Amino acid sequence: MDPLYTNRLIIRGFRETDADDLFAYLHRPGASCFLSMKLDDLQAARAEAIKRVNAEDIFAIEHRQSGRLIGEVFGHFELPDSFSIAWQINTEFCRQGLAFEAARAVIDHLFEVRGVRRIYAYVESDNLPSQRLCSRLGMRQEGVFREFISFETDEAGIPIYVDSLQFAILKKEWIGLPH
Repeated sequence: MDPLYTNRLIIRGFRETDADDLFAYLHRPGASCFLSMKLDDLQAARAEAIKRVNAEDIFAIEHRQSGRLIGEVFGHFELPDSFSIAWQINTEFCRQGLAFEAARAVIDHLFEVRGVRRIYAYVESDNLPSQRLCSRLGMRQEGVFREFISFETDEAGIPIYVDSLQFAILKKEWIGLPH
C-alpha cells in the first residue's frame, strides 16, 4: 500500500523496525477488546511486527513530527464489499484527534481505492471514546448486542460478558459528509 498522508500522520504498512513502538501500546492495551493482542515482551513485539509487514488490512499510524508508530487502524474485508474496522492508539497520544485523523484517512482509502460499500465497527458499551469517534466519523449506531462477548474473567474464572454496540456507514453516506 502506498502511504496515506494527513496533516499530522502517515498511514502506512508495518515495518520490522516498528517493534519497540508496537510494544509501547500493546503491552497494556487501552481497551479490553484488545487484551488478546497483548504483548508480554519485546521479543513478542518483534515477531508481531514481522507478521504484520505483509498484512493487507492493518494500517500503521506514524506520527509525522516524532516519526513514532503510535497505533493502528485495522480490520478485515468481508465479501462482497464490507469492511469491519477498529483502531487503537498509544495512550500517550490519546485525546489529540489522531485516531479520528487516521480513521478518516483509512475510511477514505477503503471507499475510494478498495471499493468497499459498507464499513462497520463493534464498540463495547464502556468504551466511550470509540463511541464518540464513530459518531464523529459519521457512523450511525445500528444496534446493541447484549452480553455479546467476553474479554476477561472474574476471580472465579467466570467470563465477564460486555454489551457491544454496532456502528456503520455506507459509502453513499460518507460521500455526503464534509471532509
